[in-house]
This record gives sequence, structure tokens and C-alpha cells, in this order.
Amino acid sequence: MPAQHPVVLFPRLATYINSRQQEFDQIPAARQEELRRVAAYIGDQLGNTGSAKLTFICTHNSRRSHLSQIWAKVAADVYGLSGVETFSGGTEATAFNPRSVAALRRAGLDIESHDNEADNPCYQVRHADGVAAQKCFSKVYDQPPNPTSHYCAIMTCSQADDACPVVRGCDLRAPIRYEDPKIADDTPEEAATYDERARQICREMLFMMDSVESSTRGGKVGQEPAA
Repeated sequence: MPAQHPVVLFPRLATYINSRQQEFDQIPAARQEELRRVAAYIGDQLGNTGSAKLTFICTHNSRRSHLSQIWAKVAADVYGLSGVETFSGGTEATAFNPRSVAALRRAGLDIESHDNEADNPCYQVRHADGVAAQKCFSKVYDQPPNPTSHYCAIMTCSQADDACPVVRGCDLRAPIRYEDPKIADDTPEEAATYDERARQICREMLFMMDSVESSTRGGKVGQEPAA
């Protein structure tokens, strides 16, 4: 399976990631099983082809799917899993919501955009020096640069899951749904709600990639290998 040395994260982000890694016991057992199912797909793809593509899908490709795409890539790099490629898309395109961008910045990611006045800005998201930026903007799930075949479709909201009875080209479809932080928009709880969703998604993407990495050391996916 392709592997690389784990990246050296930006210091504030490294502290944030370490905290999330201590929280795996907060993930319900049923949810852990779903995350392990995706981890098994990733491990198989890396072992067989050297590449594993994940597309996170929600209705507007605005909040949860972007958070998932970004944290999944960070998590893959944390565990030294080269060959993992992450994408996001919607059943329609809108824009990467600035509240989600702000939550990621508070977590320690470096995010820039040179077209903030555009209806659908493209953001450059970095988590470490010497690592290529993720280019994040809203798009339909099968539009470039997203894969159109041989990928895992991860449905991050029930609306997208219901609206897409068939996700074209995917090898595996997995429902890993998150509550929409939009419910707190323009309220005193807005920042706290987005921060909590960012923490939850980060925690679960780290668990998933930890499960992949554990399987390379001879253990069952999602469990510690025998000594």
C-alpha cells in the first residue's frame, strides 16, 4: 500500500488534530462500523491500484461536503496515506459557505481566495508547508475535477442521499450524514455550531484514516492489530 512520511502540520492545526485523535470514543459504535466500511474500501483500492478516490456529496456542496473533503485529505496525510484523493460535490452548485471557511481557519488551516467577490469563489486550502493546496469551490458531484468512475460516494446529508437514488460511476456508496450547521446561521450560536460540526467531521475522518493505517499493520480495519 502506498505510504509516505506524515506531514508536519501547521502548529495550531497540529494541536487541534491531536485533540480530535483523543476523542475517537465519542463516535457511536454504529457510526464507527460505517466509517470502517469506507476504510476497507480505501485500503483495498490503495493495495490494488495505489489510489483511492472519495467524493463527499451534499445538496449544495456548501458546508458539510467541503468540511469532509478537506478533513479527509488532512487525515490521510496525518497517517501517511499517499494515493488518497478527496473531492466534494452537490446535486447542485452554489458556493463554499464562508461560515465553513471561517470554522476551518479557526481550526488552524491556511485558506486564501483571490476572487472573494465571485458568486462561487475558489479557495486554496493548506494544512502544511510543502503540501499542495486543495482547491475548493462548489460544483455538481460529477463535474471536473471530480472523478466519474471508480470512486466512493459518501453522502453527507439525507437530502442528497434521497435526491440521488443512483450516483453515477461510484464503486461504493456510503451514507455518513451530518447535521447541517446552517440551522444556526445568523444566531448567537453560529460560530459554536460550525466549530462543533468541524470537530465532529475532523474526528471521524481521522478515525477512518487511522482504521486504514491500522489495517496496513496487520490488524482488522478500525481495530488495533495484535501485538
